[in-house]
Amino acid sequence: LDVQAAVAQIRRLDPQEVQRRLAGLAGWATALPAASGPRYGIVGFCWGGSTVFEHAVAAPGLNAALGAGVAFYGAAPKPEALAPVQAPVLALLAGDDARVNMTIPAADSALRAAGRTFEQATYAGAGHGFLRQQTGREGANLAASQAAWPRAIEWFRRHLEPR
Repeated sequence: LDVQAAVAQIRRLDPQEVQRRLAGLAGWATALPAASGPRYGIVGFCWGGSTVFEHAVAAPGLNAALGAGVAFYGAAPKPEALAPVQAPVLALLAGDDARVNMTIPAADSALRAAGRTFEQATYAGAGHGFLRQQTGREGANLAASQAAWPRAIEWFRRHLEPR
């Protein structure tokens, strides 16, 4: 795996095209006979975590029925960009991830001021990418993974399952 090549490819992606494709995929998937309805959830990690926030912003304008998002160690957009968000968002963060974590307080304030559902959890001692490096950080990454994954599943159950 050439990480630098992957990062270069990601940087070349058109953010609006990414959002259009996510909305198109969601529309296709929720129309399948096995789908439980038009609402869907999205989860992402690192760049994908940031993409979760961006999709929460874009989904209303794309007529996408986003029901919930979970962003694992993904940076949030600038607070002024968050106004369109309708779906509940959960941010699961590594305690040792200053670059990402510095974006969260302003997002939290903006989303709460707009009356949106936003929750966050930060796992002490864990590093960025804790789910893929569970043996790292002298057990902190594993502890974070063991706490964060069930929380993500519960979030989707709470916001997506029929009532």
